[in-house]
Amino acid sequence: MPLRVVALSALLLLSTAAAPPAPREPAPYALPPADSLSRLERFVSRAEYETARAARDWRLSRFTYTSDSPEVAAYLATPWPLPRHAPLVLFGRGSYVVGDIGWQLAPMLHRLTQAGFVVVAPLLRGSDGAAGRDEMGGADLADFVGAVAAVRALRITDSDQLHLYGESRGGMMVYQALRDGIAARSAVTFGAFTDLDSLLVADPERSGRMPPVVWPGWPAGRDSIALRRSALRWPERLRAPLLLLHGAEDSSVPPAQSAALHSALMALGRPAERRVIAGASHTLREASSHRDSLAIDWFRRHVRAADRAR
Repeated sequence: MPLRVVALSALLLLSTAAAPPAPREPAPYALPPADSLSRLERFVSRAEYETARAARDWRLSRFTYTSDSPEVAAYLATPWPLPRHAPLVLFGRGSYVVGDIGWQLAPMLHRLTQAGFVVVAPLLRGSDGAAGRDEMGGADLADFVGAVAAVRALRITDSDQLHLYGESRGGMMVYQALRDGIAARSAVTFGAFTDLDSLLVADPERSGRMPPVVWPGWPAGRDSIALRRSALRWPERLRAPLLLLHGAEDSSVPPAQSAALHSALMALGRPAERRVIAGASHTLREASSHRDSLAIDWFRRHVRAADRAR
C-alpha cells in the first residue's frame, strides 16, 4: 500500500477515535410542584415558576454528553411545537458546584423559548454527580462550548445562529468562549466579573477562602489563573456584539467590573452596550423578566437578514 494511503488511513482512524460519542437522547425533565421546593423564592418568583410549570408551549429536558471529560449534563429547552431553523442560545449558569437546578432556570428558559429560541444550559463537570473538577473557567470551559456541538448532534435545530447568555461566572465563561473564537452572533452577560484580581482584592474573605478550593495551583499560579479569567486583560478579542447587564445593588460583583470592560470595548470601537438595572442585585432576580427581555431584544437585533426572511 502506498505510503500516502497508509498515512491517510491512519489519520482517518485517529480522527474517528478522537470523536466524542454521541450525546444521549434527552429525557423529559418534570418541574416539581412549587410547594415541594423549600428555597423556591430565593431564586425565582412563585408566580413566574408556576407560569413556566403550567405552560404547554415549551418542553424541558435533560441530556448528557462528553467534551474532553467524562459525561456531563445539560438542560435543553425548546419551543413547542419546535419551529424550523430555531436559533440556539448557550446559557452559562452562575455559582460554583451545583446540584439539580433545572427548576431554578425554568422561568428564564421558558421566556427564551417563547421568543423562539432553543436553549442549552450545561451543568459542567463536578456538578450534580458528574465526575471531574469545576475550575470556574479552566478545563470546564470545554464542557460549556461543547454543549453547542452536542445539541447540533441531536438535530434539535438546523440553524447556524448561535447566541450566548451568561450569569455571573457563566458570564465570565461567555467572555472566554468569545475570546477563543466561538461563532456567536451576539452575547449578553449579567453580574459577570471582568477582572479577577480587583474582585478578590475588594473581598478579602473571598480571596483568602475560595481560590485554593477552586483553582489548582493557587497561589503560585495566580497570575495565569487571573489572566485566563479576566476579560479586561484581552478586550480586543471580544468581537461579537456584547450587552453587559448589571444590578445597581450587586454586592457580589461591583458594577464597576462591567463598566471597565464596557469602556475598554468602546475605546476599541466594538459593538457593545451596558445597562445598569436600578434596585437589582447580583443576578437581577428582582427584574428577571426585564433582564431576559433585554437579552431577547439584543439577540434579535443581531440576526442576519437571511435568517429574518425565513
